[in-house]
Order: sequence, then structure tokens, then C-alpha cells
Amino acid sequence: MNEINLADIRINYTKKELTKDSLAENPVQAFETWMQEAIQAKVLEPTAMTVSTVSKDGEPSSRILLLKGIVQGRFQFFSNYSSRKGTEMEGNTNIALLFFWPELERQVRISGKVSKLSKGDSYAYFKTRPRESQIGAHASLQSSVIESREYLENKYADLVKSFQDTKDIPMPDIWGGYECEPTSIEFWQGRPSRLHDRIRYTKLNLHNKSSQLIPEINTGNSISWIRERLSP
Repeated sequence: MNEINLADIRINYTKKELTKDSLAENPVQAFETWMQEAIQAKVLEPTAMTVSTVSKDGEPSSRILLLKGIVQGRFQFFSNYSSRKGTEMEGNTNIALLFFWPELERQVRISGKVSKLSKGDSYAYFKTRPRESQIGAHASLQSSVIESREYLENKYADLVKSFQDTKDIPMPDIWGGYECEPTSIEFWQGRPSRLHDRIRYTKLNLHNKSSQLIPEINTGNSISWIRERLSP
């Protein structure tokens, strides 16, 4: 078998271009448009995102989760509170989200502050999950060490039996939702010769507004954003 030279693997992106005029003034609205285009393009797992957190010791970690909603400009997802990411978000509320849609040669980077959803909002989503997934939330103490796959499957089977006469599976106390309030959203469009298009929105704190030149400010919906083009 011939050895593959990873350095030789490259794609010249040519599908689209990105201008300020092609994006909504509000970055969340711009994201929603891009999400709809990803869905229409039948991107595999369009809601999949890399969620990056940082431990109390400054060690970063990343994993793939699914975006489950955008409510009042905040990006919502769900997880086990006792997991590694749950523990890290408890100690450091700064997180990053990354969406990559290769079929459209696009990515979106989001930085922001995370907080827990209310128990009521978490339960409202929990009720929409398939019964098997609801039971799975009880079976897995996420990120903990287990002795074998068989142990996990036996625990799940035992829970199926114990809940067989229960119509509504209760939501575990250690499970629920989060929402990320963005402070920065960057849209990236692949372009030829690696001269990619990058447009970044940064939330502006009007109380600490500097005297430097502000390229553009959107003051709609009581939120102000600086919008800038970045070098690739």
C-alpha cells in the first residue's frame, strides 16, 4: 500500500464568496440563514458543533454536541452536568462553539458566556427525546470510568425494566440544558488560493466604548455589534 502524504491533501475552495452585504446586520440572524442553507444543502449533521471548554488548570478540551435551539439570541444545547464539560463550564463560563459545513465550504466560530437553562426549560426538551434516550440519560454518568461496555448495557437493561410501568420518565437531576450568549461570531467562507473570506461580529459594550474608530455598529434590538473583515 502506498503511503499517503497528508501534506498533499488539499481542496481549492471555489463555491461562494462572502461580503458584508450578504450577511444580516445581526449576526444571530445571519447564522440562522446559514443554518437553513446548510439544512437545504443536506449537510450531514448540520447542527453538529464542536464545544470547547477550559478546565480550572487551563487545559482545553473539545467535543461534538448538537445545537438544539436558538432562543433570544442564545445558542442552546443539553448535557450531563457531572460530565467533564459540565464541570469545566461550572468553573469557567467562557466557551467556544464551532460549526463546519464542508459541503458549503463554510464554518462559523462563536465565543461567549454559558449558563444553565432553568429546570423547566430543560424538562420541556427532555420530554421531546425518545424514551430510549431518556433512559440512557439515567444509565450514563457521563465521563466517568466504567469497567466494560457490558456493564453499561446491563445497567441500561435494568433501567428499562425498572421504568417499564412508568409512563413519563423523570429527568435526572444531573442532566439539563445550557445556553451560550455570544460575544463574538465569525463567518468563514472558503475561497481560492487560501484567500478565504472572514467577517467577524463583536458585541460592543457601549458603557466601555473606546475612542478608536469603530468600522460599523448595528444598534438594532438593543444590542450593538462591531462588524469587521479579517485577513485570512
